[in-house]
Amino acid sequence: MVKIYLDPGHGGNDPGAVGNGLQEKNVTLAIATRVRDILVNEYSNATVKMSRTGDQTVELIERTNDANAWGADYFLSIHINSGGGTGYEDYIHSGLSDNSHTANLRSTIHAEVVKLINMRNRGKKKANFHVLRESVMPAMLTENGFIDTKADADKMKQNSWLDNVARGHVNGLAKALGLNKDGGGGGSQKYVEVLVDSLWTYNSADWNDRAVTVGKGEVFTVKRDRFPVDGGHMYQLKSGLYITASPTYVRAYTK
Repeated sequence: MVKIYLDPGHGGNDPGAVGNGLQEKNVTLAIATRVRDILVNEYSNATVKMSRTGDQTVELIERTNDANAWGADYFLSIHINSGGGTGYEDYIHSGLSDNSHTANLRSTIHAEVVKLINMRNRGKKKANFHVLRESVMPAMLTENGFIDTKADADKMKQNSWLDNVARGHVNGLAKALGLNKDGGGGGSQKYVEVLVDSLWTYNSADWNDRAVTVGKGEVFTVKRDRFPVDGGHMYQLKSGLYITASPTYVRAYTK
């Protein structure tokens, strides 16, 4: 499984950039949530964890520590720009060369986002941002338009634009990381989100047949709906693993 860590910028008491009736924290979460849902619904070898799934305050060091501890294969931080400009740009760490592995991954993702975002391409850039510097895996930060420029903000208010931006990110991740298309995306699909810090999955429908642990905020696609197992209930996941269906430990939802 390819472990992708999604980081919707800002949140909670940090709204990020503001303008034209929008707050960055809300736009980034809307994009990241869409990215997550496409990945877990349509790709069989992707697992996703998010730095936040709601309007929580999460410090920068918490984000990178969480991704590092989880063993993420890729860190994607999603942001909205400000400062009176217009268009899309993205960043890798300033200490990396243009032919580094991280730079090559970024180039692939950049090309796919630019195809769908319907904004000026401001190019591929570098910076010494915390999330790029302190993450031990390849990392990229995207700036998806300027919230204080009306033309860009008007797009951010459209669900169709949010969908396209998310799809561009996913298409890039799929190409860059070798994700396997599962053919999903149609009809109603059930997911489970882990609610606790650490939770066992199982190789089979047997509470003693432990596989690997998963953590809070991870989301998985359900292959087989809730069914009884020795005094409890399980879900079978698309990956083939099994997980408890107890609402104490997981939240199930349909999209």
